[in-house]
Amino acid sequence: MTEKITFYGHATLGLEINGIKILVDPFFDGNPQAKMNSAQVMADYILITHGHGDHVGDSLKIAKRCGAKIIANYEIIQWVQAKGINNAHAQATGGGFHHPFGYLKLTHALHGSNLPDGSSGGTANGFLLTTKSGKKIYVAGDTGLFGDMRLIGEEGIDLAILPVGDNFTMGPQDALRAIKMLQPKHVIPIHYNTWAPITQELSQWQKQVTNETGAQVHILKPGESFTLP
Repeated sequence: MTEKITFYGHATLGLEINGIKILVDPFFDGNPQAKMNSAQVMADYILITHGHGDHVGDSLKIAKRCGAKIIANYEIIQWVQAKGINNAHAQATGGGFHHPFGYLKLTHALHGSNLPDGSSGGTANGFLLTTKSGKKIYVAGDTGLFGDMRLIGEEGIDLAILPVGDNFTMGPQDALRAIKMLQPKHVIPIHYNTWAPITQELSQWQKQVTNETGAQVHILKPGESFTLP
């Protein structure tokens, strides 16, 4: 089995888990980092961490075109169903479900979640995915640092995907603290350099993470991929 992660820019990710195509927070149209548009991507599943427009993104368009199933919290699922999406699955913080691509659990995240029309998107979440091969992938979503990342780390994380942009989420130093709690083998930083308030230069941070934690940092350019060993 293979677990391939593609970074599309901002917080948009593609996960290919044993041939199943998953998009996380698919924001393509209007994303200054994206190298492709929403009409060029395929998905079997779409995961949405929270309701903000740069994360809900193009979920509705892609789901309608591809027939992809949307997975998110209950409030977001109610919203997408009202928009005509019937292929959807609701979960809630702390709850997990065995999907064809693995066991997906919603984790806590410190962030807001209003939807693009101003309605409530419930609570913001991250995702902890255990693939069929036993690999653990933690997508933190938009979040600040919180102490219960230690509990997530107890799961034995192979890959942590963390926001580092600051202003709206953790910055590099809080992300370093998160890595020390999570103790992942690999790290991919996201949610930075999209707009001026979240500009970061990560080369020194990458060295610091390696020196202080032993985790391998993979700084991906939009369109680049990483396959878990």
